[in-house]
Amino acid sequence: MNPRTAALLEAPILPTLLRLGAPNVLVMLAQAGTGLVETYFIGQLGTDALAGMALVFPVVMLMQMTSAGAMGGGIASAIARALGAQRRDDADALVLHAITIALGFGLLFSVAVLGGGRWLYARMGGSGGALDAALVYSNWVFAGAVLVWLFNSLSAVIRGTGNMAYPALVTVVGAVGLVPLSAWFIFGGGPLPALGIAGGAMALLSYYALGSIALALYLGSRHSGLRPSLRGVRLRWTLFKDILVVGLTGSISTVATNLTIAISTALVGAFGAAAIAGYGTASRLEYLMVPLVFGLGAPLVAMVGTCIGAGQRERALRATAVGAAMAFAMTSAVGVWAALFPHTWLRLFSNDPQMLESGTLYLRSVGPFYGFFGLGLVLYFASQGAGKLKWPVIGNLVRLAIAGLGGWLALRWSGGLAAVFVAQALALLLYGLTNAAAIAGGAWFGPLRWPRRLVAASLPD
Repeated sequence: MNPRTAALLEAPILPTLLRLGAPNVLVMLAQAGTGLVETYFIGQLGTDALAGMALVFPVVMLMQMTSAGAMGGGIASAIARALGAQRRDDADALVLHAITIALGFGLLFSVAVLGGGRWLYARMGGSGGALDAALVYSNWVFAGAVLVWLFNSLSAVIRGTGNMAYPALVTVVGAVGLVPLSAWFIFGGGPLPALGIAGGAMALLSYYALGSIALALYLGSRHSGLRPSLRGVRLRWTLFKDILVVGLTGSISTVATNLTIAISTALVGAFGAAAIAGYGTASRLEYLMVPLVFGLGAPLVAMVGTCIGAGQRERALRATAVGAAMAFAMTSAVGVWAALFPHTWLRLFSNDPQMLESGTLYLRSVGPFYGFFGLGLVLYFASQGAGKLKWPVIGNLVRLAIAGLGGWLALRWSGGLAAVFVAQALALLLYGLTNAAAIAGGAWFGPLRWPRRLVAASLPD
């Protein structure tokens, strides 16, 4: 058995998760940091540019979370389960199936957003200069959607083998290079003219193109733990199904998450471009919780998937309990900090009074509940590893209903932003509790049986 697979099945859980999660958390923080730097650069172009980016951001994150989290989790889970069950040939063949899925979905995103972007951003409250800026940034990013999908799918293939370090290395090196590249493309320099908001998108696509090449070269080397080949491999529905059952189900959850933000952006849009900029800038911190938890969730997908494939159910549950506690603690700390010191975050991007007012209101209302978002999200990743996503999807739909419909009703009844943000806070609370209650009730292995204590499963090996 591959040593990485053996470690997922036999090594102590907490040290193993920390060892595998550390490079992922580092890389996600680096990636998130580059996003913040890009937002800072674009913020220098004015409020319209910042509002335009806020309009596009939920759609970009939908693609990121679908390719890296939902479908990427399906890819990593399928490979982990194949290796855990010692189906080595299937694991090798899954690489070509993952690439095929990436190309197909990348083209789908390009066609959908390039064709419907103007309609979507206008419905989200975009108009005038903000809408123009949104379309420029969006059209460039989604013209290269295939590159984003290919990068995230190849990363998921490697993580499915239990190797978190190499994708982390590629991402960190690329993220470091992206910062000066973004500044150069946005503001110009030397022979390159200033490209404005379009330059940020071009720099981002350059990063994904170079990163995809680095990941592909590694997969073809003897160090990858897989032996992928484009020759002699027949595409099989059973292998597509291994990925798509988890990936498509997870995509429903991802769509619900981003639809929640998009609907909330539309509700905030009634208060003007500055309010959109404030909410978009503040809620970006919520999006940063996704890569932070993903850093822990990615090794959890591999560990739970490998353990389930090998028939070690109790170890899978223990790993889930440990991961859930860590994610709740990390995201709670960030949320409480943001609620106590909102201007520390918001003033990084703008000093506009209206922007600061709406952003502060959001962070003080929703920030203290970030821990439940982290809890629900890490349990979603663990459920990907188990191949059981029914309840995480239900949890996200509950969140969508409370934040979307509840926020709309709150706005009609009160006429103020505060009630909209309170609905979002309640939605996060119910999202986390729904996922935790379902896994604690035994949802992975049959009908719910209450009460089943997940905490009891978290005892050390």
